[in-house]
Amino acid sequence: MNILVVRLGALGDVVHTIPAVAALRRTYPDAQIDWLVEEKHRAIPDLVSVLDDVIALDGSTPNAWRMAIVAMRQTSYDVAIDFQGLLKSAVLARASGASKVIGFSIWHLREKTARPFYSATPHDDSDEGHVIRKNLRLLRVLGIERDVIEFPLRRAGSRVADILRQLVPGPYALINAGAAWPNKRWPPERFGEVAAFLAEARGLTPVVLWGPGEDALAQAVIDASAGRAVLAPPSRPEDLVAMARDASLVVSGDTGPLHIATAVGTPTVSIFGPTNPARNGPWNGDDVVVSRFDHCGCHYDRRCHRRDWCLLDVPASEVCAAIQQRLAIPEGGRG
Repeated sequence: MNILVVRLGALGDVVHTIPAVAALRRTYPDAQIDWLVEEKHRAIPDLVSVLDDVIALDGSTPNAWRMAIVAMRQTSYDVAIDFQGLLKSAVLARASGASKVIGFSIWHLREKTARPFYSATPHDDSDEGHVIRKNLRLLRVLGIERDVIEFPLRRAGSRVADILRQLVPGPYALINAGAAWPNKRWPPERFGEVAAFLAEARGLTPVVLWGPGEDALAQAVIDASAGRAVLAPPSRPEDLVAMARDASLVVSGDTGPLHIATAVGTPTVSIFGPTNPARNGPWNGDDVVVSRFDHCGCHYDRRCHRRDWCLLDVPASEVCAAIQQRLAIPEGGRG
């Protein structure tokens, strides 16, 4: 059995696909399992220990597509599974030359035009529950009924994590104020208040993460923390994995670093507004979510189009209380 997994991006969605890959490996221990992903998101699949190969789509040019297709066709795939549900991902899955191309039913596709490129879809798939469960249900087409969530991520060295250990020799908490969607970004001033609380009440050094174009945002958090927070070194996704493993806590909105933290088992407190934490949030029942999804009028919109932005209704004190609740749970969980 040769299997191709297609999930091109983004970072959090890539993380959410890993349990399905783990389930494939559990079912087919001797299979060739490869993953097609966009080059900018390949760092996480490169850490998935149960994969045989990662094929990167490096851009959207015709030549980039040609190179990806040539790479895929080096293997005669029995099955290609599209976990993305876009026309682009469906076309690439079909272009792999796989004998069978599996995708979600038309009712649960992000782009309905993807459906003609699939040769098989589930008869009983559902869009309810967490997206990880949705991905696992897609495997029923192959007769796989598995509900266990596993994240087989290798431990890899990180120079950035080493630098951070020297910069902050004691326990620390990661704070991530950024997000691709403006509608998901809790105000940096409130993250700063939380950072001060972490230092003063919990004895944790707040370390502020930042990505491309987020240096001013990170500095605003530090400025609002009364000098208690420190700036993280420039980091890549593989560095985030290592830093999250070392952290005592991660505080974030609904974005990639949050999902990396939950994947490696680090305690999290998260702030959700336009996205549903039951679908997109932490899957560990011990993690604490502060949510305004039920009161949000802009579900899954990148930008708020109302006068009363739901995340402005979340005070720093509520997030601090959530931190107290999460850190009161002993290591290993409630059980």
